[in-house]
Amino acid sequence: MLAIAAITAPIFLIVAVGYLTIRTGIIDKATNRALGAFALYVALPALIFKALSQRSIGEIVRADYLVAYAAASLVVFALVFATARFLRGETMAGSAMRALGGSVSNSGFIGYPVAAMVLGEIAGVALALNMVVENIIMIPLALTLAEAGEGKGGMWAAILQSLRRLLRNPFMISIFVGLVFALSGLTLPEPVFRAIDMVATAAGPVALFVIGGTLVGIRVKSLVFDLISVSFAKLLLHPLAVFVAFMLVGASDRDLLTAAVLFASVPVITVYAVLGERYGEGEICAAILLAGTTASFFTITSLIWVLHYLDRLPSLP
Repeated sequence: MLAIAAITAPIFLIVAVGYLTIRTGIIDKATNRALGAFALYVALPALIFKALSQRSIGEIVRADYLVAYAAASLVVFALVFATARFLRGETMAGSAMRALGGSVSNSGFIGYPVAAMVLGEIAGVALALNMVVENIIMIPLALTLAEAGEGKGGMWAAILQSLRRLLRNPFMISIFVGLVFALSGLTLPEPVFRAIDMVATAAGPVALFVIGGTLVGIRVKSLVFDLISVSFAKLLLHPLAVFVAFMLVGASDRDLLTAAVLFASVPVITVYAVLGERYGEGEICAAILLAGTTASFFTITSLIWVLHYLDRLPSLP
């Protein structure tokens, strides 16, 4: 178990350093947002491009992965949405935000560092596949339902707005360019590739630091039921659903299956509270983000131990 903790401890220590650095005023929140923009628009897209451009198209275009991960995420989304809407009487927007919190991972800022620490370079491929599911299916679905519930232009307007966002999404652009290179066999000049590699290397540490800084100032003042139920769905039910879905579709790649479960086990996306604020759900979303990120140290550590016990991880010291 100490060997497992040695994997997750550095990840959450960087998160803690980010929190303390912003909390003590050594770096202000504006600078943390700038670091987040660097990770979002530069480092993580560079990482995705590097991961895809160095592989054959057959290694990347994995229909089994996309189908299994999307199906599992949609099932969890539906369960959380139905619980909030029909059992708790939440608004359409509130239910959609809770469903988003239970089914969409922070794949870039936490999922990739965790999976890379455990599995190595295959984590980059899994990151790209997850970005497809999250940016084309899950996030647009949640925002469409929320917009429809608020009556802000109707469902079709929300769908068109989501499509416009997709065209400007740095992850989707890097996925497209990476696929072009993988399909065509094109290669970059060595100095250019080395520069991309250097930038990509910064993605994990910078993203974790930014997560820590983002948590500064969040207060848990919301209903305990929401915190527990959404965090349970995200940290435990989502990875379990992903594992079951991969078994049902007969996915054969052991490392990608493990990566998918690890990605599903991390807390919700960093901008969750910002998205929730648009629909009057900012406080509960911020509280869920804080609770989930804090609890994830223990749940992710336990999951890695289980995966190691099941002999689904590389040997640990």
